[in-house]
Amino acid sequence: MENIAELQLELSLLSPREILKKALASHEEIGLSFSGAEDVVLLDMLCKLTDTPKIFTLDTGRLHPETYQYIEKLRQHYKINIDVFTPESETLQKFVSEKGLFSFYTDGHSECCGIRKIEPLKRALSQFDAWITGQRKDQSPNTRSSIPVVQIDPVFQGKQTSLIKYNPLANWSSAEVWNYIKIMEIPFNTLHERGFKSIGCEPCTKTTLPNQHEREGRWWWEEATKKECGLHSGNETK
Repeated sequence: MENIAELQLELSLLSPREILKKALASHEEIGLSFSGAEDVVLLDMLCKLTDTPKIFTLDTGRLHPETYQYIEKLRQHYKINIDVFTPESETLQKFVSEKGLFSFYTDGHSECCGIRKIEPLKRALSQFDAWITGQRKDQSPNTRSSIPVVQIDPVFQGKQTSLIKYNPLANWSSAEVWNYIKIMEIPFNTLHERGFKSIGCEPCTKTTLPNQHEREGRWWWEEATKKECGLHSGNETK
């Protein structure tokens, strides 16, 4: 892998598709993290670049029914495998037994996200040299405004000590994402038609008003300005 700063400069001038093409050529083991939302754009691009895309998703056990249905719809639409990673059962059972199913409403979402998202993600990434995310700068002015299109992951490790993280949509706006979805006639999560801009776990996600930022629909009961679950916690150090 070439110097990360030089690679960032090179890739920042390329389109998401070109970034993906470069990433595929640079790594034997690279996977796309699919959330069941607008990052379907990357799934579509990836499936057109390779016959053997490696795609994974995190099933927290608390997703909307529509999200589960959507993941299955994409599996059939693209005729692909989507690896599903779930929380470690004993840890989750202990957590729920001690704190119930809605403790995050009173003591914050970090512990629940750590069990349902972070630990499964660590297992998912352990098989890769690099991973691809759907992060965009316009998703959060507090935590994502400076994300690069490529970086050494500041939090997680893969097969090697250094895990490369690609954010091909970093410079795209929400409008550009949805233009691509409409033009390419890509299936999308039906929750978007009901006012959900940012889609996560069912108890922690709500619709937003026309002039509200999309992240205001996540963990809305918390006063914190940094609306992240930990999957991209490295953003908060920037």
